[in-house]
Amino acid sequence: MKDGKRDAKTVETRVLAKGRYLTLLDEGGWEYVTRPGVTGIVVIIALTQDRRLVLVEQYRPAVHRRVIELPAGLVGDVDGRQAESMADAAARELEEETGYAAAEMVKLYEGPIAVGVSDEIVSFFEARGLSRVGAGGGDDTEDITVHEVPLGELKEFLAAKVEAGLSVDVKTYAGLFLAGVSPPG
Repeated sequence: MKDGKRDAKTVETRVLAKGRYLTLLDEGGWEYVTRPGVTGIVVIIALTQDRRLVLVEQYRPAVHRRVIELPAGLVGDVDGRQAESMADAAARELEEETGYAAAEMVKLYEGPIAVGVSDEIVSFFEARGLSRVGAGGGDDTEDITVHEVPLGELKEFLAAKVEAGLSVDVKTYAGLFLAGVSPPG
């Protein structure tokens, strides 16, 4: 290490395990996961014209429960879309998951999401100029429920979902902050 920073060129990286979607690496004694082929993750903050936040609900096996979250998705993981831009992926994921199209995708922030265990970088986008173009619900591998929640009722909505045994993805609060929307609580 020099000045507290590792020189990545001199650190050995070993593959410890490889699954269908994740690879566990050891880099100089530090273990973390990576998603081969994935070039990023997009998270979308979508507010309708009447100030309803568009949220999705789906079962997440890693936490063994349904989770309320902002629409989101992987970038570069599908054949034929490896070169897809982050903004194009955000638009695609928004429409696929929620049935909304955006006239504009504005990048708000980009950074690591779980710095101790993953190399994933997430990009937050604000979807502007929404129009309903479909039903949403995800692709044929997903079972997504779409919620449109008035901002004034968001705190109560999320509390009720938690009381019912669901979880709320913390990126929801981060996204609201980045979009300049006061999160509940």
